[in-house]
Amino acid sequence: QCGVLSNLIEVHEHADGDVIVAEGTSDDRLRVVLSGAVAVAKQSADGHWVRLNVLTAGDLVGELAFLDSRPRYAALVALGPTRVFSLQRVKLESLLDKHAEIVYRVMRGITRFAHEVLHRSGAQTAELTSYVFKTGAKY
Repeated sequence: QCGVLSNLIEVHEHADGDVIVAEGTSDDRLRVVLSGAVAVAKQSADGHWVRLNVLTAGDLVGELAFLDSRPRYAALVALGPTRVFSLQRVKLESLLDKHAEIVYRVMRGITRFAHEVLHRSGAQTAELTSYVFKTGAKY
């Protein structure tokens, strides 16, 4: 199964500051960080990048865009030398007839990762809400 999937992926090398995917563009690729780091970032009015999240080795990148092709709400920017592999949705879909179990396992992995992100986001929201109520929103 790994051999079948490995024939479909591409490895990409990115230098520090490379925009891997621009904000507002649609993307049909699932990426996995192999080494280095990828910032999920928005560009401010003065041109500086504001990091929303940083993904490191083993993290999935662009899993929701891979599923629904909606335009990205933020850019993906390499932080230092970064290697990622990518898998196009159409290539994964080409396995449905002969290798449905591989497609199932990939989709299950995406679901697990998305669930972890959602869980972490919920915990951060609860922590922030608790802080606001305890302090009266004073900082």
